[in-house]
Amino acid sequence: MSNDIAYPVFRSPDPALALRTARRLAEFGRCEYTRVSAYAEFPSVTEVRGVAKELPAGWFRGQEAYGEFDGVPLGDCPPLVVGVQGPDLPADPAAYEGRLPLEWELLAQPVGSIEDTFTAAIGTSRGEINWDTLCWPDAPEAGFQGESKHAEVTLLFNTADRDLDEPADDHTVLLHVRSVLVDGRQVREPYARWLAHQLDLTVIGPGQRC
Repeated sequence: MSNDIAYPVFRSPDPALALRTARRLAEFGRCEYTRVSAYAEFPSVTEVRGVAKELPAGWFRGQEAYGEFDGVPLGDCPPLVVGVQGPDLPADPAAYEGRLPLEWELLAQPVGSIEDTFTAAIGTSRGEINWDTLCWPDAPEAGFQGESKHAEVTLLFNTADRDLDEPADDHTVLLHVRSVLVDGRQVREPYARWLAHQLDLTVIGPGQRC
């Protein structure tokens, strides 16, 4: 089993510029199997309803207290806890009490189908767009073979942290490669730097592992 590591290669307070940069990098590795997904955490009902209007196919899931539904059959749990798509969100504001922030995701969509709408809809909430199943090219002059399993690009909104834990006033583009540790050193980091350089980008911070 192998894992990835993601290096920040661009950061900007302008979400549209960050999206253009992430797209340019994703296009560099795009292949016929490439898909795009998005995920966010929305802290208010207003924001939830806003993104549901723009991207109704996405799935929402509310928070639950620890042990709140232990032993409760899945069919007896509130739909908002189990997960609902935009058109099935509760109309009653009381249904959201204790459930915020709501998690939202839309997975494995065609490239170009959701990125602009999501970027416009996310506002100040934290979230990400991820392009996966890319195909990074060989770099023979640098001594690296290409890869696809861990070839991804992620655009983080309003955070620089893959876990979305820390808020930020800007947006960060991450370039993913395979994580290979030898004597505590990431031996694929030079490959990430080479990939970034092909698009006039550079690694601007330490790699992040999930």
